[in-house]
Amino acid sequence: MYTILLLFAANTLIQAQITRSNDFRAKYELKEVVVMSRHNIRSPLSSGGAAYQRVTPHQWFEWSSPGSQLSLRGGVLETEMGQFFRKWVVNEGLLPDNYRPVDDDVLFYANSRQRTFATAKYFSSGFLPFANVEITHKYDEDKMDPVFTPKFTKMNDTYRQLVMTEIQDIHGGPQAWMEAMSPTLALIEEIIDMKDSPAALSGDSTHFWFDDTQFKIEKDDEPRMTGGFTLANSVADALVLQCYESEDFSVFGHALTIEQWRAICGIKEVYDGLLFTSHSAAVNLAYPLISRIRNELQRSDRKFMFLCGHDSNLASIGAALGMQFPETEQALELHTPIGSKLVFEKWSDGSQEYIAVNLVYQNVNQLQSRTLLSLQTPPMVKPVTIAGLTANSDGLYSLTDIDHRFAEAMAEYEAIEDAPSSITTPSTHQSTSSVAKVYNLQGQMLNEPRRGTNIVNGKKTFIR
Repeated sequence: MYTILLLFAANTLIQAQITRSNDFRAKYELKEVVVMSRHNIRSPLSSGGAAYQRVTPHQWFEWSSPGSQLSLRGGVLETEMGQFFRKWVVNEGLLPDNYRPVDDDVLFYANSRQRTFATAKYFSSGFLPFANVEITHKYDEDKMDPVFTPKFTKMNDTYRQLVMTEIQDIHGGPQAWMEAMSPTLALIEEIIDMKDSPAALSGDSTHFWFDDTQFKIEKDDEPRMTGGFTLANSVADALVLQCYESEDFSVFGHALTIEQWRAICGIKEVYDGLLFTSHSAAVNLAYPLISRIRNELQRSDRKFMFLCGHDSNLASIGAALGMQFPETEQALELHTPIGSKLVFEKWSDGSQEYIAVNLVYQNVNQLQSRTLLSLQTPPMVKPVTIAGLTANSDGLYSLTDIDHRFAEAMAEYEAIEDAPSSITTPSTHQSTSSVAKVYNLQGQMLNEPRRGTNIVNGKKTFIR
């Protein structure tokens, strides 16, 4: 009961953030909305043999969709979010109710993964129920669209090391940040009874570890982390999804507090933070979406644009543009909850255009209860601030300032030299050439291999 009361405590504040005052409406007109959405609730990722299933003797929730696809609950929730946005844009005078788009004034564009395409489709059915909206996607089902793939499209050795240096600066470096999660890792081990799991009984995994973490930063690939912490990340992901789907804050007989659930989500926060939020990496990873969103905000003929991708997209866009995502309230995730939307609102006072940036998401009670959303029962709306930019007294940034920030991020990407790597892979771990790059497990460059485990030319090598 305490949890439910806590979840509804801030409802009045939330409504005040969403409902524009009459004075505001008299001063500004809403011209366009661009939404960058994370997909809604999915089943756990099934790649890699679904290792999360082997580290517990318990039976996981019976998911309503195949691995990695949008769940039935996710579809219902996204329809409800679309209904809320319909009520909001109609109330603001952007579109009439039951609008049917003409020409290109409304566009839905999703990554070709099933969970992203389906999220966009369900949202569109709630947003424009009187129109059969076509969801633009470029590839067959479950292929990744390069626009939504957070991969490096330019690379050189100096840039790679710059990215690694910035990763080392995040929260004191990977090892320090992951070590700070040790109490939560121990909590998860207890929750899933890891010591009695098939993995433990076979001598494979008896606990979560992170001292073998290494990073792969290569052209035409996403930033990757290997090592034991990746297993902890996938287990944390599955636990949180089960919490949403089962409508239960208890798991495998363990009753957990909201604070403990947020700590579990912190595991994924570390994983995604290290991979996608260093600034130098983000301007490369997010370039296609940043350029697309910038182009949208410059248009005068578009009314509404919905892009659907992943949490990695939101994280890299935010890091590239200097956005400071608010710490969430009434949510399990700390910054970009499941199904959350980064919303750009373009307003005009008749002589100048402005941008409001908000993070919109369903709180955990709305996710579990499938709450019908409206202007009277809204989702959570939290303002997003942008480092170095000053909003006016109405909380709006000038479009000129926003456009300049987008241009700066794009210029940083364009300045990256795309050069062949000087690294050559040695035939054995002892024969490193003069141009070989050697790193320890923390990603720090070494002058030469040391006894123990090294990363030589991108490969894990043991030196006796």
